[in-house]
Amino acid sequence: MIRTVRDWVFSIPTVIAFGLTLVVFDVAGRVALIFGLRQFEWVMAGLQRTLLGVFLISGVRFDIEGLDRFESTGGYIFVSNHQSMYDIPIFGGILVKNFPKYVAKRSLARRIPSISLNLLRGGNALIDRGDKVQAVAAIHEMAMNCQSRDVSAVIFPEGTRSRDGSIGDYRSAGVVALMDGAPDLQIVPTVIDGSWKVFANNMFPIPFGTRVRVMFADPISRDAEEDPAAVVERCHRWASQALDSWNQNSGTAA
Repeated sequence: MIRTVRDWVFSIPTVIAFGLTLVVFDVAGRVALIFGLRQFEWVMAGLQRTLLGVFLISGVRFDIEGLDRFESTGGYIFVSNHQSMYDIPIFGGILVKNFPKYVAKRSLARRIPSISLNLLRGGNALIDRGDKVQAVAAIHEMAMNCQSRDVSAVIFPEGTRSRDGSIGDYRSAGVVALMDGAPDLQIVPTVIDGSWKVFANNMFPIPFGTRVRVMFADPISRDAEEDPAAVVERCHRWASQALDSWNQNSGTAA
């Protein structure tokens, strides 16, 4: 009972701060667009970084490993499992100077302050899950733009969010399209855990003190002879092993 009351007490100001942040940065982003894409990207980076700070109100803690394994600027392809909508600002708030672009379903680009604006105007790939041809083409185009501008791409190849922290199978089509469109960008297997708990109750309430862990592997260099399916499987295997290790060390399920 005490824990539930505490969750609600801290969730209310968190949700208020969350909403205000989205509104303020939506306005700031629209102004930044007047001055160009890079200025807009800096504002959106500020948005995502600020959202990480907002959830500190509810005691959300971040453990990040592996940032020293790649450059803090420039382009990479990050292949990660997916646990909640919170994953996007987590990546954007961590990889600030990499300016990550995302593969997201088209419906998210409607009526969500800041988030929809960023997805629409920030060089991301908006896909229709029911149209594989359109999805692959959009991802391929985003990949080419990422390589030409030396910015990063983030893809969640499970295709949907985990509701309990488990990891599903990786679908290869999106990752293959990224690899094909950006043959010079190294691939960074990534794993995230705990973000599903933050949104488990749709923020009402947010479990106080949730621990979110993110780990990056060593980048996978590109090879003309590479097997894309094998690369996808390598990313999935590494993420699965990392989650299993975390779960065993914590003595609890994910």
